[in-house]
Amino acid sequence: MQFKDLGLDNRLLKTVNHFDFKQATEIQQKAIPVVIAGKDLLASSKTGSGKTLAFVLPMLHKSLKSKSFSARDPRGLILAPTRELAKQVYSELRTMLASLSYDAALIVGGENFNDQVKALRRYPKFIVATPGRLADHLEHRSLFLEGLETLILDEADRMLDLGFAPELRRIHRAAKHRRRQTLMFSATLDHAEVNGIALEMMQAPKRIAVGVSNEEHKDITQKFYLCDHLDHKEALLDRALEESEYKQVIIFTATRSDTDRLTEKLNQKKLKAIALSGSLNQTQRNTIMSQFERGVFKILVTTDVASRGLDIGNVTHVINFDMPKHTEEYVHRVGRTGRAGNKGDAISLVGPKDWDSFKRVEAYLQQELTFSVFEGLEGKFKGLKPRQPQVPKGKATHKKKANPKSKAAAKKPAARDKSFYKNVSVGDDVFVPRKKTPPKVDDE
Repeated sequence: MQFKDLGLDNRLLKTVNHFDFKQATEIQQKAIPVVIAGKDLLASSKTGSGKTLAFVLPMLHKSLKSKSFSARDPRGLILAPTRELAKQVYSELRTMLASLSYDAALIVGGENFNDQVKALRRYPKFIVATPGRLADHLEHRSLFLEGLETLILDEADRMLDLGFAPELRRIHRAAKHRRRQTLMFSATLDHAEVNGIALEMMQAPKRIAVGVSNEEHKDITQKFYLCDHLDHKEALLDRALEESEYKQVIIFTATRSDTDRLTEKLNQKKLKAIALSGSLNQTQRNTIMSQFERGVFKILVTTDVASRGLDIGNVTHVINFDMPKHTEEYVHRVGRTGRAGNKGDAISLVGPKDWDSFKRVEAYLQQELTFSVFEGLEGKFKGLKPRQPQVPKGKATHKKKANPKSKAAAKKPAARDKSFYKNVSVGDDVFVPRKKTPPKVDDE
């Protein structure tokens, strides 16, 4: 199905054709007609499926076809869990607004609050924001949402995992009116908190699931390597980079300190690496991402702050130096490569500390994962055995006490010898003498 078959406004179709977007993806084919019809939507799709346009295009279509509820308030609000994802969505929104007379604003944490107040006073029609910073502006009354037409929650499961439920409810109350349309996109529809907050914020939503988040990605080759310790893991990383014909690589680590340590080691080998973590301010993060996108650096070493939202076509390899804590993050990390029909490679290094995470990923993907080996770097670690439940020390197991009454009832009576009574043979008839009763005495 092509975009022209989805009933979109001609002004949007011109922009879509200009950027050579002709064939609509499955999530776009299913979601856009539902949103144009004015229904609330709860949808899930795997990473890289084109869901951003699935909510941006019908939101803009609705604005072109109807009058705004308020001249002061924004018409559409898109919430994203991280600054990087918000920035990515904002970039795609600006692309679609290129030929339209609407303006947009990006409101995220880590940037100057007063500058954002000035931007909001220009009454942008569309806002892309992170929940925490937007809730701050609502509290300071630099923003009002009484006239909001469309509320979109992108990566709703991630926002809830990060603890943004109070902010989402605050935003919901500020924009609570019966004509508001709510769209919620999540990696899975089986997330208990997502379904809970959907009941609060949505009215009879249409549910769409396109692909399964644990479905095998055909364009990505996944390999796993066992490693004994940190030095062995670093040796495997060096070999993986040496033998891979990569354009750009993203390496995911567990901690911020690991990003700096690995980046320093890689730069000592002249590999043009740069580190990205949540400890940097927004200006620094923007600079780093801009340099990586332009190819100034070939390797980006980062925490999960970059596992969602990055859409860089030259990323040919993703390396999990540490396995992720949250199982779903594995899918999002791996999804940074193999995008838009390109081929990609995902390499995961599994040590003793990563074993539990690996087994959870294996169960989540519903696949029996095998391990590859680099010649000369074979390790001794072969995995951990499943843990057996242990009895707490000092607490002996108590045997169940038997009921003494039941024992007595179960015991058979001893056999009685019937053949003799006072050494006299009586046969089977046992003679038992009776006591004589004294005669009654008549008192009269």
